[in-house]
Amino acid sequence: MAQQVKAVPDGHHTLTPHLIVKGASDAIDFYKTAFGAVEHGRMGGPGGLLMHADLQIGDSHLFLVDEFPAFGCLGPKTIGGTAVTIHLYVEDVDAAFARAVEAGATVKMPLMDMFWGDRYGKVMDPYGHEWSLAQHLADYTPEEMAARGAAAMAPCE
Repeated sequence: MAQQVKAVPDGHHTLTPHLIVKGASDAIDFYKTAFGAVEHGRMGGPGGLLMHADLQIGDSHLFLVDEFPAFGCLGPKTIGGTAVTIHLYVEDVDAAFARAVEAGATVKMPLMDMFWGDRYGKVMDPYGHEWSLAQHLADYTPEEMAARGAAAMAPCE
C-alpha cells in the first residue's frame, strides 16, 4: 500500500517565494545575517551551482536557486531589475531594518509610520531582490483607513 503524503509539507504554506539569485550560496549567508534565515537544506548542481535551497524566515519558507541561463533561469541583476517585493513582518522593524542595511542591503524607502497602521520601509538586497519590512502598530476601521489614506495621498494629486 502506498504511503499517504501531504500535498503541502508540514511547516510550509501554500505560497512560497522562490528566488533566482546569481550567487545563491552567498545570498544564503546574507539572508541569515540580514533576516535571521534558518537553512533547512540545499542541493548542489553542476559547476558548483545551487539547484535548490530551503530557508525559513519567521514562520515562512523561502526557496533559492542559482542562475541557470541555459534554462532561462535569470536573477534580477541579470535582467535589470525586479517587479516583485517580498514583504516581511517582524516584531521590531527598526532593529530588523538596521540589521539588513548593516548586512549590505540598500535603503529604497526609509522606515515610516504609514497610514494603514504599519511602520514600513524597503531595502534592496545585494542580489537585486526588493524587500519591504514592517511592524504592525495599529488597527483601523475601513472608514478610518479610507480617511487616513486620502489624507496621505492628497499631496500626490
